[in-house]
Amino acid sequence: MTILEALRLGTDTLAEVPDPRVDAELLLGDALHMPRMTLGLNPAQPLTPAQEQAYLAMLQKRKAREPLQYILGTQHFFGVELVVNPAVLIPRPETETLCELALARLKPLQSPVVADICTGSGAIAIALKTARPDANVWATDLSPAALSVAQDNAKRNGAAITFLQGDLMEPLQGKTFDCILSNPPYIKAGDLHALQPEVRREPRMALDGGQDGLTFYRRLAQDAHRCLKRGGILFAELGDGQAQAVSGLFEASGFTGVRVHNDLFGKPRVLEALLFP
Repeated sequence: MTILEALRLGTDTLAEVPDPRVDAELLLGDALHMPRMTLGLNPAQPLTPAQEQAYLAMLQKRKAREPLQYILGTQHFFGVELVVNPAVLIPRPETETLCELALARLKPLQSPVVADICTGSGAIAIALKTARPDANVWATDLSPAALSVAQDNAKRNGAAITFLQGDLMEPLQGKTFDCILSNPPYIKAGDLHALQPEVRREPRMALDGGQDGLTFYRRLAQDAHRCLKRGGILFAELGDGQAQAVSGLFEASGFTGVRVHNDLFGKPRVLEALLFP
């Protein structure tokens, strides 16, 4: 089988996934240890038996709607490469907006102290620490398996971060922060069954936001008071259609300057809230 034949087979095999040609190219590039853009320059190159076997196995996993990132084992986020597996939510490009906003607000501060709540793969914490090496970054997650992935990712990227296992901000009691960041679970429990097959393969713990999708926002709005410095700022990612409800929760809890920012796709995505300036 040549590269051209493998790509044709892959595109046909993955006809029911969203981007069959792109996925076939990425999987073949991984099997051959060859950049995706180089494949088209070598269409007649034959695959070795081992490469062909590896490629066909990956195609079957993707056909079964296993997320591409889990098959490849990595995902790029905010300029860093992260290991991802079924223990963690796959970082999305829209979450980079949260990082950009936080970095802009933290720019005037020297050695800011930052907490990433529900860290998952460690994406947000590592992005912040990589961009601001002087920052003192803490990260929490309830899942020990997710924390193991996050710690590995931090080590791989040379990011010195303090990871703590526990529920939201409970492990951070007694500590105060200039900034709290979170991408909490925000899908309504009743909507989980309707998600794309790939998303349903991700950890339910990282998706299920309770009956109305707002369970974790309520807790963040209430508990952040104990961990934020006066004048501290909180950023939280939002689900579709949640901007007004979540803003109301934080305003009712005494936060000021509550506003919502659009992501790179133009959707309301990140809540910003200031605590008693």
